[in-house]
Amino acid sequence: MTARPAWRPVPHPGLAGGPVYLDYNATTPVDPRVAEAMTPHLTTLFGNPSSAHPYARRPRAALEHARGQVAELLGARPREIVFTASGSEADLLALRGAVIAAGRPRPQVITQATEHPAVLQTCHALERLHGARVTVLPVDGDGLVDPAALTAALDEDTVLVSVMAANNETGVLQPVAALAALAHEYGALLHCDAAQAVGKIPVDVRALGVDLLTVVGHKMYAPKGAAALYVRDGVALEPVVYGGGQERGLRAGTENVALAVALGTAAELAARSLDGGEGARLAALRDDLHQRLADGLPGRVHLNGSAEQRLPNTLNVSIDGVLGHELLAAAPQIAASTGSACHSGTHTPSPVLTAMGLDADRALAAVRLSPGRWSTPADIETAAAALIKAAAG
Repeated sequence: MTARPAWRPVPHPGLAGGPVYLDYNATTPVDPRVAEAMTPHLTTLFGNPSSAHPYARRPRAALEHARGQVAELLGARPREIVFTASGSEADLLALRGAVIAAGRPRPQVITQATEHPAVLQTCHALERLHGARVTVLPVDGDGLVDPAALTAALDEDTVLVSVMAANNETGVLQPVAALAALAHEYGALLHCDAAQAVGKIPVDVRALGVDLLTVVGHKMYAPKGAAALYVRDGVALEPVVYGGGQERGLRAGTENVALAVALGTAAELAARSLDGGEGARLAALRDDLHQRLADGLPGRVHLNGSAEQRLPNTLNVSIDGVLGHELLAAAPQIAASTGSACHSGTHTPSPVLTAMGLDADRALAAVRLSPGRWSTPADIETAAAALIKAAAG
Protein backbone atom coordinates (compact mmCIF):
# COMPACT_ATOMS: atom_id res chain seq x y z
CA MET A 1 0.00 0.00 0.00
CA THR A 2 1.36 3.42 -0.94
CA ALA A 3 1.81 5.70 2.08
CA ARG A 4 0.05 9.05 1.98
CA PRO A 5 2.30 11.97 2.93
CA ALA A 6 0.79 14.43 5.39
CA TRP A 7 2.23 17.60 3.91
CA ARG A 8 1.06 19.45 0.84
CA PRO A 9 3.41 21.01 -1.73
CA VAL A 10 1.10 24.02 -2.12
CA PRO A 11 1.69 27.15 -0.02
CA HIS A 12 -0.08 27.33 3.30
CA PRO A 13 -2.46 30.32 3.33
CA GLY A 14 -0.81 31.67 6.48
CA LEU A 15 2.63 31.64 4.84
CA ALA A 16 1.76 33.11 1.45
CA GLY A 17 3.70 36.27 0.70
CA GLY A 18 5.62 36.26 3.96
CA PRO A 19 9.23 35.50 4.81
CA VAL A 20 10.52 31.94 4.67
CA TYR A 21 9.24 30.29 7.84
CA LEU A 22 11.95 28.34 9.67
CA ASP A 23 10.47 28.45 13.16
CA TYR A 24 8.38 25.28 13.19
CA ASN A 25 9.83 24.33 16.58
CA ALA A 26 8.23 27.46 18.04
CA THR A 27 4.83 26.77 16.50
CA THR A 28 3.41 25.19 13.39
CA PRO A 29 0.76 26.53 11.01
CA VAL A 30 -2.58 24.82 11.52
CA ASP A 31 -3.00 22.24 8.80
CA PRO A 32 -6.11 23.11 6.74
CA ARG A 33 -7.36 19.54 7.21
CA VAL A 34 -7.15 19.98 10.98
CA ALA A 35 -9.10 23.23 10.77
CA GLU A 36 -11.70 21.57 8.58
CA ALA A 37 -12.17 18.69 11.03
CA MET A 38 -12.63 20.91 14.06
CA THR A 39 -14.89 23.56 12.50
CA PRO A 40 -18.23 21.70 12.91
CA HIS A 41 -17.56 21.52 16.66
CA LEU A 42 -17.35 25.29 16.76
CA THR A 43 -20.66 25.69 14.94
CA THR A 44 -23.31 22.99 14.61
CA LEU A 45 -21.95 20.22 16.86
CA PHE A 46 -22.00 22.35 19.99
CA GLY A 47 -23.44 19.88 22.54
CA ASN A 48 -21.85 19.11 25.90
CA PRO A 49 -20.34 15.62 25.55
CA SER A 50 -21.36 14.81 29.13
CA SER A 51 -25.05 15.36 28.46
CA ALA A 52 -27.50 12.54 27.74
CA HIS A 53 -29.58 14.04 24.93
CA PRO A 54 -29.06 13.76 21.15
CA TYR A 55 -27.02 16.98 20.88
CA ALA A 56 -24.31 15.34 23.00
CA ARG A 57 -23.91 12.10 21.10
CA ARG A 58 -21.81 13.25 18.16
CA PRO A 59 -19.53 15.50 20.28
CA ARG A 60 -19.02 12.64 22.72
CA ALA A 61 -18.21 10.22 19.92
CA ALA A 62 -15.85 12.75 18.34
CA LEU A 63 -14.08 13.27 21.65
CA GLU A 64 -13.44 9.58 22.10
CA HIS A 65 -12.43 9.12 18.48
CA ALA A 66 -9.83 11.87 18.94
CA ARG A 67 -8.59 10.17 22.09
CA GLY A 68 -8.09 7.02 20.07
CA GLN A 69 -6.24 8.86 17.31
CA VAL A 70 -3.74 10.32 19.81
CA ALA A 71 -3.37 6.95 21.50
CA GLU A 72 -2.69 5.25 18.17
CA LEU A 73 0.14 7.64 17.38
CA LEU A 74 1.77 6.94 20.75
CA GLY A 75 1.16 3.19 20.97
CA ALA A 76 -1.08 3.80 24.00
CA ARG A 77 -4.63 2.83 25.00
CA PRO A 78 -7.32 5.47 24.48
CA ARG A 79 -8.16 5.54 28.21
CA GLU A 80 -4.55 6.53 28.91
CA ILE A 81 -4.93 9.87 27.08
CA VAL A 82 -5.95 12.92 29.13
CA PHE A 83 -6.68 16.09 27.16
CA THR A 84 -5.26 19.36 28.52
CA ALA A 85 -5.10 22.96 27.33
CA SER A 86 -1.32 23.17 26.91
CA GLY A 87 1.92 21.29 27.26
CA SER A 88 2.72 23.34 30.34
CA GLU A 89 -0.51 22.16 31.95
CA ALA A 90 0.25 18.55 31.02
CA ASP A 91 3.70 18.89 32.59
CA LEU A 92 2.13 20.38 35.73
CA LEU A 93 -0.36 17.53 35.98
CA ALA A 94 2.42 14.98 35.60
CA LEU A 95 4.89 16.49 38.06
CA ARG A 96 2.64 17.98 40.72
CA GLY A 97 0.19 15.13 40.33
CA ALA A 98 2.83 12.47 40.91
CA VAL A 99 4.49 14.21 43.86
CA ILE A 100 1.27 14.89 45.75
CA ALA A 101 -0.17 11.44 45.01
CA ALA A 102 2.99 9.80 46.37
CA GLY A 103 2.30 11.32 49.78
CA ARG A 104 5.91 11.27 50.93
CA PRO A 105 7.26 13.84 53.39
CA ARG A 106 10.42 14.63 51.41
CA PRO A 107 9.99 13.37 47.83
CA GLN A 108 12.81 13.69 45.34
CA VAL A 109 12.19 14.89 41.78
CA ILE A 110 14.99 14.57 39.24
CA THR A 111 15.23 16.51 35.98
CA GLN A 112 18.05 17.82 33.80
CA ALA A 113 19.66 21.16 33.05
CA THR A 114 18.34 21.76 29.52
CA GLU A 115 14.74 20.88 30.31
CA HIS A 116 11.89 23.15 29.18
CA PRO A 117 10.95 25.91 31.67
CA ALA A 118 7.51 24.32 32.08
CA VAL A 119 9.25 21.43 33.85
CA LEU A 120 12.03 23.36 35.56
CA GLN A 121 9.70 25.99 37.00
CA THR A 122 7.25 23.34 38.17
CA CYS A 123 10.11 21.58 39.92
CA HIS A 124 11.06 24.80 41.69
CA ALA A 125 7.42 25.28 42.74
CA LEU A 126 7.28 21.74 44.12
CA GLU A 127 10.42 22.49 46.11
CA ARG A 128 8.98 25.74 47.42
CA LEU A 129 5.39 24.68 48.09
CA HIS A 130 5.49 20.94 48.70
CA GLY A 131 8.86 20.27 50.30
CA ALA A 132 10.24 18.37 47.33
CA ARG A 133 13.96 17.81 46.93
CA VAL A 134 14.90 18.67 43.34
CA THR A 135 18.01 17.30 41.64
CA VAL A 136 19.03 18.78 38.28
CA LEU A 137 21.35 16.55 36.26
CA PRO A 138 24.09 18.09 34.09
CA VAL A 139 24.42 17.48 30.36
CA ASP A 140 27.49 16.98 28.22
CA GLY A 141 28.71 19.15 25.35
CA ASP A 142 26.09 17.68 23.03
CA GLY A 143 23.32 18.31 25.53
CA LEU A 144 22.89 14.67 26.51
CA VAL A 145 22.19 13.29 29.98
CA ASP A 146 24.58 10.55 31.12
CA PRO A 147 22.54 7.63 32.47
CA ALA A 148 25.29 7.11 35.06
CA ALA A 149 24.47 10.56 36.48
CA LEU A 150 20.87 9.48 36.97
CA THR A 151 21.97 6.27 38.65
CA ALA A 152 24.05 8.29 41.11
CA ALA A 153 21.14 10.63 41.88
CA LEU A 154 18.39 8.05 42.40
CA ASP A 155 17.47 6.98 45.93
CA GLU A 156 14.57 5.49 47.87
CA ASP A 157 12.82 8.88 48.07
CA THR A 158 12.80 9.47 44.31
CA VAL A 159 9.20 9.80 43.14
CA LEU A 160 9.64 11.09 39.61
CA VAL A 161 12.24 11.62 36.91
CA SER A 162 11.33 14.12 34.17
CA VAL A 163 13.47 14.22 31.03
CA MET A 164 12.35 15.62 27.67
CA ALA A 165 12.45 13.53 24.51
CA ALA A 166 13.92 16.25 22.29
CA ASN A 167 15.31 19.66 23.10
CA ASN A 168 13.41 22.56 21.59
CA GLU A 169 16.57 24.55 20.75
CA THR A 170 19.11 21.95 19.61
CA GLY A 171 16.83 19.03 18.77
CA VAL A 172 19.03 16.64 20.78
CA LEU A 173 17.32 13.34 21.59
CA GLN A 174 17.72 12.10 25.14
CA PRO A 175 18.17 8.37 25.94
CA VAL A 176 14.67 8.19 27.41
CA ALA A 177 14.28 4.40 27.37
CA ALA A 178 17.53 3.87 29.29
CA LEU A 179 16.61 6.56 31.82
CA ALA A 180 13.13 5.09 32.31
CA ALA A 181 14.58 1.66 33.03
CA LEU A 182 16.89 3.14 35.67
CA ALA A 183 14.08 5.12 37.29
CA HIS A 184 11.93 2.01 37.52
CA GLU A 185 14.69 0.14 39.37
CA TYR A 186 14.06 2.57 42.24
CA GLY A 187 10.28 2.49 41.90
CA ALA A 188 10.19 6.00 40.44
CA LEU A 189 8.03 7.20 37.57
CA LEU A 190 9.46 8.61 34.35
CA HIS A 191 7.77 11.62 32.77
CA CYS A 192 8.81 12.72 29.30
CA ASP A 193 7.91 16.06 27.75
CA ALA A 194 7.71 14.97 24.12
CA ALA A 195 6.31 18.22 22.75
CA GLN A 196 9.04 18.56 20.13
CA ALA A 197 9.37 14.87 19.31
CA VAL A 198 5.82 13.66 18.69
CA GLY A 199 5.01 13.82 15.00
CA LYS A 200 8.63 14.35 13.95
CA ILE A 201 10.00 10.96 14.99
CA PRO A 202 8.28 7.74 16.06
CA VAL A 203 7.31 7.94 19.75
CA ASP A 204 6.01 4.71 21.31
CA VAL A 205 5.27 4.90 25.02
CA ARG A 206 5.62 1.13 25.49
CA ALA A 207 8.99 0.95 23.76
CA LEU A 208 10.24 3.95 25.75
CA GLY A 209 8.91 2.55 29.01
CA VAL A 210 7.60 5.95 30.13
CA ASP A 211 4.81 6.38 32.66
CA LEU A 212 3.76 9.91 31.66
CA LEU A 213 4.29 11.74 28.37
CA THR A 214 3.33 15.22 27.19
CA VAL A 215 1.96 15.92 23.69
CA VAL A 216 1.45 19.45 22.35
CA GLY A 217 -0.83 20.23 19.43
CA HIS A 218 0.69 23.47 18.16
CA LYS A 219 4.00 21.70 17.60
CA MET A 220 2.27 19.27 15.20
CA TYR A 221 -0.07 21.40 13.06
CA ALA A 222 -3.00 21.70 15.47
CA PRO A 223 -4.10 24.97 17.13
CA LYS A 224 -2.63 26.36 20.31
CA GLY A 225 -4.63 25.20 23.31
CA ALA A 226 -4.74 21.53 22.26
CA ALA A 227 -2.52 19.15 24.24
CA ALA A 228 -2.60 15.85 26.10
CA LEU A 229 -0.87 13.83 28.78
CA TYR A 230 -0.36 10.09 28.43
CA VAL A 231 -0.94 8.52 31.84
CA ARG A 232 -0.02 4.86 31.99
CA ASP A 233 -2.68 2.61 33.45
CA GLY A 234 -2.07 2.22 37.15
CA VAL A 235 -0.29 5.56 37.67
CA ALA A 236 -1.93 7.64 40.42
CA LEU A 237 -1.98 11.42 40.03
CA GLU A 238 -3.51 14.25 42.02
CA PRO A 239 -5.86 16.20 39.72
CA VAL A 240 -4.77 19.53 38.32
CA VAL A 241 -8.35 20.84 38.15
CA TYR A 242 -11.10 19.72 40.53
CA GLY A 243 -14.77 19.52 39.68
CA GLY A 244 -17.03 17.36 37.58
CA GLY A 245 -14.78 14.38 37.03
CA GLN A 246 -13.98 14.79 33.34
CA GLU A 247 -10.79 13.29 31.90
CA ARG A 248 -10.63 10.41 34.36
CA GLY A 249 -11.11 12.88 37.18
CA LEU A 250 -7.69 14.42 36.50
CA ARG A 251 -8.86 17.60 34.75
CA ALA A 252 -12.36 18.79 35.45
CA GLY A 253 -14.24 21.13 33.14
CA THR A 254 -16.40 20.59 30.09
CA GLU A 255 -14.15 19.23 27.40
CA ASN A 256 -13.17 21.40 24.45
CA VAL A 257 -14.30 18.97 21.78
CA ALA A 258 -13.14 21.14 18.88
CA LEU A 259 -9.56 21.24 20.12
CA ALA A 260 -9.57 17.56 21.00
CA VAL A 261 -10.72 16.78 17.46
CA ALA A 262 -7.97 19.05 16.13
CA LEU A 263 -5.33 17.20 18.14
CA GLY A 264 -6.69 13.83 17.09
CA THR A 265 -6.71 14.79 13.41
CA ALA A 266 -3.18 16.18 13.70
CA ALA A 267 -2.08 12.91 15.30
CA GLU A 268 -3.52 10.88 12.44
CA LEU A 269 -1.83 13.13 9.87
CA ALA A 270 1.43 12.83 11.78
CA ALA A 271 1.23 9.04 11.62
CA ARG A 272 0.74 9.24 7.86
CA SER A 273 3.62 11.69 7.63
CA LEU A 274 5.99 9.39 9.47
CA ASP A 275 4.95 6.46 7.28
CA GLY A 276 5.43 8.61 4.20
CA GLY A 277 9.05 9.51 4.90
CA GLU A 278 8.57 13.10 6.05
CA GLY A 279 11.42 12.75 8.54
CA ALA A 280 13.89 11.96 5.78
CA ARG A 281 12.60 14.88 3.69
CA LEU A 282 13.07 17.31 6.56
CA ALA A 283 16.51 15.94 7.40
CA ALA A 284 17.54 16.51 3.78
CA LEU A 285 16.35 20.13 3.94
CA ARG A 286 18.11 20.66 7.27
CA ASP A 287 21.38 19.21 6.00
CA ASP A 288 21.19 21.18 2.75
CA LEU A 289 20.78 24.39 4.74
CA HIS A 290 23.72 23.51 6.96
CA GLN A 291 25.93 22.69 3.99
CA ARG A 292 25.02 25.89 2.16
CA LEU A 293 25.86 27.97 5.25
CA ALA A 294 29.14 26.13 5.77
CA ASP A 295 30.13 26.60 2.13
CA GLY A 296 29.13 30.27 2.09
CA LEU A 297 30.82 31.11 5.39
CA PRO A 298 33.83 28.79 5.50
CA GLY A 299 35.20 28.11 8.97
CA ARG A 300 32.60 30.31 10.67
CA VAL A 301 29.63 27.94 11.14
CA HIS A 302 29.52 25.72 14.23
CA LEU A 303 26.86 23.14 15.00
CA ASN A 304 25.42 23.24 18.51
CA GLY A 305 24.31 19.88 19.87
CA SER A 306 24.65 16.34 18.64
CA ALA A 307 25.08 15.81 14.91
CA GLU A 308 23.54 12.31 15.11
CA GLN A 309 21.07 12.23 18.00
CA ARG A 310 18.71 15.05 17.07
CA LEU A 311 15.41 15.80 15.42
CA PRO A 312 15.38 15.61 11.62
CA ASN A 313 14.20 19.20 11.26
CA THR A 314 16.39 21.08 13.74
CA LEU A 315 19.58 23.00 12.97
CA ASN A 316 21.15 25.11 15.69
CA VAL A 317 24.33 26.87 14.60
CA SER A 318 26.56 29.70 15.77
CA ILE A 319 28.25 31.89 13.19
CA ASP A 320 31.49 33.53 14.21
CA GLY A 321 31.52 37.31 14.29
CA VAL A 322 27.77 37.93 14.57
CA LEU A 323 25.09 37.95 17.26
CA GLY A 324 22.13 35.71 16.54
CA HIS A 325 19.47 38.37 17.04
CA GLU A 326 21.36 40.86 14.87
CA LEU A 327 21.84 38.25 12.15
CA LEU A 328 18.10 37.53 11.98
CA ALA A 329 17.26 41.23 12.05
CA ALA A 330 19.53 41.70 9.05
CA ALA A 331 17.83 38.84 7.19
CA PRO A 332 14.13 39.81 7.08
CA GLN A 333 13.58 37.29 4.29
CA ILE A 334 13.38 34.53 6.93
CA ALA A 335 11.56 33.97 10.22
CA ALA A 336 13.59 32.02 12.78
CA SER A 337 14.63 32.17 16.43
CA THR A 338 17.59 32.49 18.74
CA GLY A 339 17.85 30.92 22.16
CA SER A 340 18.86 34.15 23.81
CA ALA A 341 16.53 36.23 25.95
CA CYS A 342 16.15 39.99 25.75
CA HIS A 343 15.63 41.99 28.94
CA SER A 344 15.47 45.78 28.67
CA GLY A 345 17.51 45.73 25.47
CA THR A 346 20.21 43.43 26.88
CA HIS A 347 20.51 39.92 25.46
CA THR A 348 21.52 37.02 27.69
CA PRO A 349 22.79 33.65 26.42
CA SER A 350 20.49 30.66 26.11
CA PRO A 351 20.48 28.60 29.34
CA VAL A 352 20.35 25.47 27.18
CA LEU A 353 23.57 26.33 25.37
CA THR A 354 25.39 27.52 28.47
CA ALA A 355 24.42 24.30 30.26
CA MET A 356 26.15 22.47 27.40
CA GLY A 357 29.35 24.39 28.17
CA LEU A 358 29.26 26.92 25.33
CA ASP A 359 30.80 30.27 26.15
CA ALA A 360 28.71 33.43 26.06
CA ASP A 361 29.97 34.59 22.65
CA ARG A 362 29.10 31.33 20.92
CA ALA A 363 25.75 31.06 22.71
CA LEU A 364 24.79 34.61 21.75
CA ALA A 365 25.74 33.87 18.14
CA ALA A 366 23.33 30.94 17.92
CA VAL A 367 20.29 30.72 15.67
CA ARG A 368 17.76 27.90 15.49
CA LEU A 369 16.48 27.04 12.02
CA SER A 370 13.62 24.54 11.96
CA PRO A 371 11.84 23.67 8.69
CA GLY A 372 8.54 21.83 8.59
CA ARG A 373 5.61 20.54 6.56
CA TRP A 374 5.45 23.43 4.08
CA SER A 375 9.19 24.01 3.71
CA THR A 376 10.62 23.51 0.23
CA PRO A 377 14.11 23.30 -1.32
CA ALA A 378 13.55 26.80 -2.70
CA ASP A 379 12.91 28.06 0.83
CA ILE A 380 16.22 26.59 1.96
CA GLU A 381 18.08 28.23 -0.92
CA THR A 382 16.49 31.61 -0.12
CA ALA A 383 17.19 31.30 3.60
CA ALA A 384 20.81 30.29 3.15
CA ALA A 385 21.49 33.16 0.75
CA ALA A 386 19.88 35.67 3.12
CA LEU A 387 21.84 34.44 6.15
CA ILE A 388 25.15 34.34 4.28
CA LYS A 389 24.63 37.88 3.01
CA ALA A 390 23.68 39.12 6.48
CA ALA A 391 26.65 37.40 8.13
CA ALA A 392 29.07 38.70 5.51
CA GLY A 393 28.00 42.22 6.45
